[in-house]
Amino acid sequence: MALPPKFAGQRFIPTEGAGASSFPTRPLHTVEIFLDYVCPFSAKIFNTLYTTLLPSLRSEHADLGSKVQFIFRHQVQPWHPSSTLTHEAGLAVQRLAPTKFWDFSAALFKDQTAYFDVSLVNETRNETYKRLAKLASQRVGVDERELYELLAIPTEKGDDGSLNVGNAVTNDLKTVIKMARLVGVHVSPTVLFDGVVAGEVSSSWTVEQWLEYLRKSVA
Repeated sequence: MALPPKFAGQRFIPTEGAGASSFPTRPLHTVEIFLDYVCPFSAKIFNTLYTTLLPSLRSEHADLGSKVQFIFRHQVQPWHPSSTLTHEAGLAVQRLAPTKFWDFSAALFKDQTAYFDVSLVNETRNETYKRLAKLASQRVGVDERELYELLAIPTEKGDDGSLNVGNAVTNDLKTVIKMARLVGVHVSPTVLFDGVVAGEVSSSWTVEQWLEYLRKSVA
């Protein structure tokens, strides 16, 4: 599935890094990972990819890393109410600093329990946005005020009297949700390899299992 240029930060080419702006000079195999920031299993698979697999594909396994690209796909799950808020934060970070998207995602997954149901049931939506903006500022250096302005919900109705006014990244959120629905992804984590669901991939996989799978798949 295509990746619109405005979402380029979601792409990670091991030999180039996160948010690679240049288009690959040759076709690459594509690993799409549909993740929910408040899903424990998503955190588990992302941590393996981010801390061990991607670094190894950039160094000792660069021959393999030069053949694949990874795309982070937002998988908002409505049974996790804060899923919407956290993914909006990810989209806002991507808009302000595309190359910091993966680093922010790592920070958010590490702190994900702070956005579980019980952790935020007594705070307002904008209060949650403020915490997310602070997290982005402290962990990856994104301007806290600018990020919050993209996320905050107005406290007054719109000029036309509307009340469901959303925020500055609502349309981006609609787009990524439509993209997930288009390929029929229902839960996270879900992995696609070259556009086909890879049902054998598990969030419990080690880096060795990932490397074995990739070598077999790109052969």
